Amino acid sequence: MRIDRLELLNYRNYENLELSFSPEINVFIGENAQGKTNIMESLYVLSMAKSHRTSNDKELIRWEAEYGKIKADVHRKYGKLPLEITLSKKGKKAKVNHLEQRRLSDYIGQLNVVMFAPEDLNLVKGSPQVRRRFIDMEIGQISPVYLHDLLIYQKLLKQRNHILKQHYGKQTISDVMFDVYTEQFIEAAVKIIRKRYQFMDLLQKWAEPIHHGISRGLEQLQIRYQPISGLKPEWTPEEMASFLEQKLAELRKREIERGSTLVGPHRDELQFFVNGYDVQTYGSQGQQRTTALSLKLAEIELIKQEVGEAPVLLLDDVLSELDDYRQSHLLNTIKGSVQTFVTTTSVEGIHHETIQNALLFEVSKGTVKE
Repeated sequence: MRIDRLELLNYRNYENLELSFSPEINVFIGENAQGKTNIMESLYVLSMAKSHRTSNDKELIRWEAEYGKIKADVHRKYGKLPLEITLSKKGKKAKVNHLEQRRLSDYIGQLNVVMFAPEDLNLVKGSPQVRRRFIDMEIGQISPVYLHDLLIYQKLLKQRNHILKQHYGKQTISDVMFDVYTEQFIEAAVKIIRKRYQFMDLLQKWAEPIHHGISRGLEQLQIRYQPISGLKPEWTPEEMASFLEQKLAELRKREIERGSTLVGPHRDELQFFVNGYDVQTYGSQGQQRTTALSLKLAEIELIKQEVGEAPVLLLDDVLSELDDYRQSHLLNTIKGSVQTFVTTTSVEGIHHETIQNALLFEVSKGTVKE
């Protein structure tokens, strides 16, 4: 898949911008704070209907404007597909082929992107929340029903926590709705955990040989999904539900004391091991970066396998963060196979034919020149 044309209206620092792209490499060059990342973010929002930089959609709308809009002509294997996201103070609307979608989860998956930014290098050493978000965003792209299940889970979690807080200092919970929410919570949690296990198996399949190649055959990568509840991947949904029910019953008193739900997908962890050692704790910065790069390249292959065509790759100011070897490995991998968007302050230090043959855009104070 590829993005042929982009139009931004009142988006961040762009009042009105129209761009046409190369099906291969597109590079945006300019100093910091000129608007390069805003373009990358708009492509991400076009895909995921949310920003990777902020949870407040109002920040995406140009100062003093009533609304903002992102429009694009996307080319899929079955032909042209117009996409549109409108952002306003009342919320957002998404259109596919000029038809408004009833739910955002129906929209997501029309355009698949893989974003690689400097903060993604913190995927390994950052907080568990960063890794959970990574899992949720990537599964959501290939399985929109997962996002719907996740939304239901988060709503039930909020309702359950609300009742727990109301019973702070008490020995038991008298609210009959608590048992109803708990039963529904367990059902939603099992769906999410099972999907995460399936996704991790696929990611492992692609990431292991990629990491082996980048490390010149010296390192073996293992990805491990760790549910805090202790659920095992080989269990049936019924066995998982029964175990989770028992676990929550055991933790009831502690949950009332804390006023929050102590087990579930919202607290699960993702771990990475290189040659048997935990990369987060014992890995060098180089190993952590190789792991992050391997995961991103594995995402491309995974989406390609699941969807039947390659996603669009967004490299936001990340090439300068990689050494020459990892940089070359990345560019060799994507060469001619993935439409790629790159932001950088300069291409002088990048001596790779892929970049030399790219379509270049100069970005300065919210204007873009080809």
